[in-house]
Amino acid sequence: MLPMTVFVLVVCGLVLRRMSAEERIQLVHKIVHALRAGATTASDIVTHTPTGCDEFYAALRSRTRWTLLTPALVVAFVGTHVLMRVFGSGELDDRLLAWGASVGPLTTNAEWSRLVTAMFVHRGWLHLLTDIAGLFIVGALIERLAGRAAFLFVFFASGLLGGLWQLAARPVSVNAGAASAIFGLYGLLAATMIWGFAQRSPVTIPVAVLKRVWPGALVFLVYHFSTEGLFSESMQAGAMVGLIGGLVLAVRVSTAQPPLGRVCASSVASLAILIAFAVPLRGIADVPAELSRVIDVEQRTAARYDADVKRFRNGRMTAEELAEVADAI
Repeated sequence: MLPMTVFVLVVCGLVLRRMSAEERIQLVHKIVHALRAGATTASDIVTHTPTGCDEFYAALRSRTRWTLLTPALVVAFVGTHVLMRVFGSGELDDRLLAWGASVGPLTTNAEWSRLVTAMFVHRGWLHLLTDIAGLFIVGALIERLAGRAAFLFVFFASGLLGGLWQLAARPVSVNAGAASAIFGLYGLLAATMIWGFAQRSPVTIPVAVLKRVWPGALVFLVYHFSTEGLFSESMQAGAMVGLIGGLVLAVRVSTAQPPLGRVCASSVASLAILIAFAVPLRGIADVPAELSRVIDVEQRTAARYDADVKRFRNGRMTAEELAEVADAI
């Protein structure tokens, strides 16, 4: 990444050097204009109400006036990544683990909190941006439609179970990112759509609203399909938890958000399932590290014995003393 950045900066510097002052000013004006146009387009995408969807968005605002959790998660993702970039050091996996990523030998040996912190750590800017693209529109929609309590429950339940599933499948791989949690929100979206079409109301999601969701969802899915493969552990666990949890929570989503009592009961049941899955995974050994320690002990022991054999041959150690060394080894 660093050599490519330096190369791009050098090329840009050479291009600017060959330009006249007037050409540089024109270039700056074009860049500013493009940024303003991009910001306006992004704002229109986020705030514009599709034709015929006024009643739907009015019903959403009456349920949840402001979306707070979705932007808070985005800020947490970006802030964590920036801090890791600025203050982290070492290889990528070492930085990820230092900032809370999950790996079997650490997570299953009394560091279960890594299942939570791993959701806020990302491997790079592309990983971060695709997760944000997948989360932002869907998260804001679900937060208003199903409520903040259901949103939080599905997000963290999907992320935690997905993290455990990844540990079971790849115990010594470093796991980071919120893919499982975001897939869970897509599962919850599917559940609310099922109940919404079965019990039509002003909050039944119109097709025009779904058209706003697919660009970010496509970017998110293409990235994770290309890096993790189709039907990866994160996709399976997240989508399953989101869909099943959504079908339970959103039974009457057409008339009201899921009651807090139902969300709490679902959380208790999910916690019991998580514990049942976690218990068999306790104490995963870091086999490469253990082998390295064994090899180190063997090397030190062999070096000591070779040195004592050399002393014996030179007449500086008796056979009895050498035998004692061998016995100790």
